[in-house]
Amino acid sequence: MSILRAGLICLWLEALLCCKSDALAQPVAVEPKVLQRLQETIQQQQQQLARQAEQIKAQAELLRQLEQQVGTLQSQSQAQLSSAAVTVKAEPAPVPPAEMTSGNDKISLALSGHINRAVNVVNDGGRTSLYHVDNNADNTRIRLVGTARISEEFTLGSWLEFVMTADDSSLVSQNSQAPGNYISTKGAELSLSSKRFGKLSLGKGSTASDNTSAADLSRTDIVLYSSIADIAGGILFKQKNGLLSSTSLATAFDPLDGLGDTSRLRYDSPALFGFVLSGSLASGQRSDLALTWDGEGYGFQASAAFGLANPKLSGAALQYDGSFSLLHTASGLNLTLAGGLLDRTTGSDATAAYAKLGWLANLIRQGATAFGVDYAQSRDMAALGDTGRSMGGAVVQAFDRYATELYLQYRLFSLDRSAAPSVFNVNVSTFGARVKF
Repeated sequence: MSILRAGLICLWLEALLCCKSDALAQPVAVEPKVLQRLQETIQQQQQQLARQAEQIKAQAELLRQLEQQVGTLQSQSQAQLSSAAVTVKAEPAPVPPAEMTSGNDKISLALSGHINRAVNVVNDGGRTSLYHVDNNADNTRIRLVGTARISEEFTLGSWLEFVMTADDSSLVSQNSQAPGNYISTKGAELSLSSKRFGKLSLGKGSTASDNTSAADLSRTDIVLYSSIADIAGGILFKQKNGLLSSTSLATAFDPLDGLGDTSRLRYDSPALFGFVLSGSLASGQRSDLALTWDGEGYGFQASAAFGLANPKLSGAALQYDGSFSLLHTASGLNLTLAGGLLDRTTGSDATAAYAKLGWLANLIRQGATAFGVDYAQSRDMAALGDTGRSMGGAVVQAFDRYATELYLQYRLFSLDRSAAPSVFNVNVSTFGARVKF
């Protein structure tokens, strides 16, 4: 439009200059040539405007097509999001654990624990009976752990744990099928941890040598491990004269596993190439040392432990025990070995030996399936001249999404005695479950 105005102004100026007389005296007369040029200019400008109108129309059509494409893409995106939402609803994510708040805002507090129940079907040579038990291999419990960061180097810890058992498998027997409920303190401890200097613990808890005969990577140790009698430890051997003996499975098959849980002062060194050295001064003037190691490489995982303890037992000196477990990560095949010796001052030493072959497989998507078969032998454990033998097999199925494990076991216990009367074998079949929280 600005070009049109400029052209018209120029033409009008030219027409004025061509006038034959003064504009103030006479009307302006425009020559035909000038008028023709003016009309041609107007026609050219009209054509240019028409072309611009066509371009604008084409651009508007292109813009409309682009808007349609954007709308189509948005519809497809919304459909995909709706489909994804349906999938999520069909497979809901696990609910995260609820956070706990400490009464002291300087302490971080965590609650955990589990329930571990089982049913034993036991044949003692005389009759077959069913027993409901709380699995002593890992009793039902509740745990509170508090931590407070003192600095980048030091952390203050507190641990309170209660075993809450109804009919513990170490107490259930032919004479007491429902021994009742009890609550015991497994841990009541304060600790100071340092990245460079290790950990110092004061209170009730595991001694340094506790579980040094239980290094195990098979994932069947909830029911099948070196302490083979835990699941039915209270069951008594029946004599072949028909009477029950006073010897339980637990006393005939003691794994000689350190000093257990008790009040102690314990120190654990920092890890060095996977090795940790520990020692404790326990109640009853007892003491122990332990060396543990964990490593991984060349397609294997390994765990090992050795314990030396002074149990302060009458007629005994020192107690030694150790264990080793090896897992081939690609195949899931694993081997576990354990043993213990109680050095007696008179008579034969008590010994325990254990071996297990296992296979850890991913047969279902819910979690790993662990298989194991084992053999255990004890000598001079409950009485001099005793030889105990046991064979067992188990399968443990994990359901990771629900923090649950189901397990099945069959085990045979036999006890040869140098003194009469002899005893029957004991057969134990077990079904159980552990749910963690």
